[in-house]
Amino acid sequence: MNLLDGKLVSSEIKEDIKQEAAAFLAETGRKPHLVAILVGNDGASETYVASKMRNCELVGFESTNIHFDASISEDELLTKVKELNADDSVDGLIVQLPLPKHIDPERVTEAIDYRKDVDGFHPVNLGRMQRNLPCFIPATPYGVLLMLAHYGIDTSGMHAVVVGRSNIVGSPMSILLARNSNPGNCTVTLTHSRTRNIKEEVLRADIVVAAIGKKHFITADMVREGAIVIDVGINREVSEATKSGYKLYGDVDFENVAPKSSWITPVPGGVGLMTIVGLLKNTLEAAKGTIYP
Repeated sequence: MNLLDGKLVSSEIKEDIKQEAAAFLAETGRKPHLVAILVGNDGASETYVASKMRNCELVGFESTNIHFDASISEDELLTKVKELNADDSVDGLIVQLPLPKHIDPERVTEAIDYRKDVDGFHPVNLGRMQRNLPCFIPATPYGVLLMLAHYGIDTSGMHAVVVGRSNIVGSPMSILLARNSNPGNCTVTLTHSRTRNIKEEVLRADIVVAAIGKKHFITADMVREGAIVIDVGINREVSEATKSGYKLYGDVDFENVAPKSSWITPVPGGVGLMTIVGLLKNTLEAAKGTIYP
């Protein structure tokens, strides 16, 4: 078993981003600027946004965290998004999900200027990704690709099974792994909660991508010997044993699956760290205008 170490890979890539950001500052007189909007007081969302802001500082980006009370109306939030769309000092704009139930996340996502959509959720970016055109790739699948590339894993001809069909991870991951590229050139099966005989489907996989949002959903009897296992799940549970008051678990039963795997990501310390790298790389490209001049 070899570890796909998100801590190691993200650290090396962030050093490259830091150097590119310094060169951008020297050339333009400004730093790449990411703005994150947080609505309400969801503990996990607050943690994620704080991490994004902290990593921006580490690589030499400017970052702004705008925090609204959960009672903000949808129209007020959309007005703020439009204001930031028009602000030339803002390169990347994200609205942290989930949002309160009275706000339609699709309306908010579509309101973001696709040229600043560094999360890669806007329909324009998702459509361009499907057509293999330049775009902002959703940050988590992008991070997975960067990790596979870093370790030089040739995925060509492999059978990948993606577990989970969300627009944020599962669906784009299936498209990216099937593209004519490396990482890519896989035969892909996209499974989900309604898939019949899901165990048998996963057992056929050379690459398993677990993104279904259920603690330890992928068990050892579902994974064949030598499979590459990528755990996207981040499931939080209250724990008195940790300083933070909670503990993170993946969608994969790491302890029992790892001995059967050729490569596997841990949780924490795996894909979550690579997601931030994907976001940072998208923000840098937005600032430089390399995707949308």
